[in-house]
Amino acid sequence: MAHSRRAIIKYSLTGLIIILITAVALALSIGPGLAERSMNKVLPLSATASMLSDEAKALHEQLFIADLHADSLLWQRDLTEHAGRGHVDFPRLHAGNVALQMFTVVTKTPAGLNYHQNHADARDNVTLLALAQRWPQDTWQSLTARALYQAEKLHTFVAQAPGQAMLVRNQAELVQLLQRRAAGEPVVGAMLGTEGSHALDGEIGNIQVLYDAGFRMMSLQHFFDNALGGSLHGASNAGLTDFGRQAVLEMNRLGIMIDVSHSSPAVVRDTLSLSSTPLIVSHTGTHGHCNSRRNIPDTLMQAIANKGGLIGIGYWAGAICDDSPTGIARAIAAAVALLGEDAVALGSDFDGAVATRIDTSQLVLITQALMAEDLPPGTIAKVMGGNQLRFLQSQLPRK
Repeated sequence: MAHSRRAIIKYSLTGLIIILITAVALALSIGPGLAERSMNKVLPLSATASMLSDEAKALHEQLFIADLHADSLLWQRDLTEHAGRGHVDFPRLHAGNVALQMFTVVTKTPAGLNYHQNHADARDNVTLLALAQRWPQDTWQSLTARALYQAEKLHTFVAQAPGQAMLVRNQAELVQLLQRRAAGEPVVGAMLGTEGSHALDGEIGNIQVLYDAGFRMMSLQHFFDNALGGSLHGASNAGLTDFGRQAVLEMNRLGIMIDVSHSSPAVVRDTLSLSSTPLIVSHTGTHGHCNSRRNIPDTLMQAIANKGGLIGIGYWAGAICDDSPTGIARAIAAAVALLGEDAVALGSDFDGAVATRIDTSQLVLITQALMAEDLPPGTIAKVMGGNQLRFLQSQLPRK
């Protein structure tokens, strides 16, 4: 009897363990997808907003289209395949006639994330996501490892689908991209950037490590203060630290473009004074058009533009107040009026835990909305990608 009871307990425990293992495996496989569906939504458009004119389609097909910011590498998706969630993958980039996409890597975000004030010691959301998505063990602690892992994912996708995408790390590869597209190949140029330089793990030498992995744009902060200085959404409002100054100079030396999208006004001013190269605000709105804590003061935007910088206008309501295609076009038009037509670009923030009204396959709706705002075709060509192309032609390393 005792033997029988032990056998029952043994089999019961074995069954329970199998159930627990199955439940954990199911959560790990399904959970990240559910999380992304809740955070990277494509909200419905009205039937009227979705209607396209032949004129808009014709103009859109002629454009070189480029986007300064998408966080797609954070998520558990194969970018070589059309996904049923999120905003960006190679097939949808091709459908949207996108020629060049900057993929920015997120390595840390604070729990309770908001535009007003976040603390660097808050619980980190990306650690949980890394565990749920079964990232390599070194990414559980090291932010540099997280950046390198996401870069490796992009390299793998490009190797798997060389007809869909190619890496752009220098001017020679940019020329190759232009030549392939001119020959009719539907190839997308893929670039790497960071979402905050806490990805350096406090080590100046990691700038070279990330450069060697293909990174050509680095933002200084994200949603919290870091070793380089204050965030627009942090607690200190501080300017560049000594480490931050060293980092800016090293980025200048290597030819890494500097993004101040989430930097405090003091950091932006310090970087403007220190950097030998023009700055980027990769995803934003303008404060005068959309009075949001997400956007730095317009005077700083003008100072960046006056020194040859580039401002990427986003597609989500937190930055532009109206996320419809018409709203995006009006935000772009406002930026052109404030900064000039040579300083404005696209900076979607696709897949950045934001809800948008379009995904990247629907960018023709922005072209049509810009036409409705009476922007000339030449100006539309500049903001849809021409300005970013010109900026890269002058700022990327030669080879």
